[in-house]
Amino acid sequence: MAVNLTKVAKKARDYEYILLMMRHAKTEKVSHDGDDAARELTDKGRKQAKHVAKALDGLGLVPDVMAVSGAKRTRQTAERMLKVFGDKPEVTYHKKLYTDGLSEVSSILSAQKKKKKILMIIGHEPTMSEGSLWWSEGSSHALEALEIGLSPASVAVLGAHKPFEQWDIHEADVLAVITAKDCD
Repeated sequence: MAVNLTKVAKKARDYEYILLMMRHAKTEKVSHDGDDAARELTDKGRKQAKHVAKALDGLGLVPDVMAVSGAKRTRQTAERMLKVFGDKPEVTYHKKLYTDGLSEVSSILSAQKKKKKILMIIGHEPTMSEGSLWWSEGSSHALEALEIGLSPASVAVLGAHKPFEQWDIHEADVLAVITAKDCD
């Protein structure tokens, strides 16, 4: 079921803080040297990252901060997105997003300043969908999609009224899960 991006933008305006949890774009199956962290984006993955960035920009959801895993595929995803976003996002790289999962996501949230309203985390599965489920409450079709897991270049959009540093379990509402296909 396709997501109505106009409705997502309208819902997002009702929240003071927006968290975008994104799985990196499509990658090669195996890296050339066998190192999983060195896997690169495919041509399709590069296009996905650009299309998702354009969609988020069109929704008014350009992040203030991008926290990116240290793996090559997540850095490449961020680089493609920054070509659309420009210099606005403050970008930080977190090797522990690849190794420590939800623990590192919690650390990133708690380190955010109140003036930063839109935070994007680009990481891996299952951490991105599990984190989205962890911080979300209620029930919706979006939650059902998160239980299955995020496909490459998908973004869970969560909203809350409290600053990120105050988020606890079930603090946010899941506004949507946007897939790469929704952005074509």
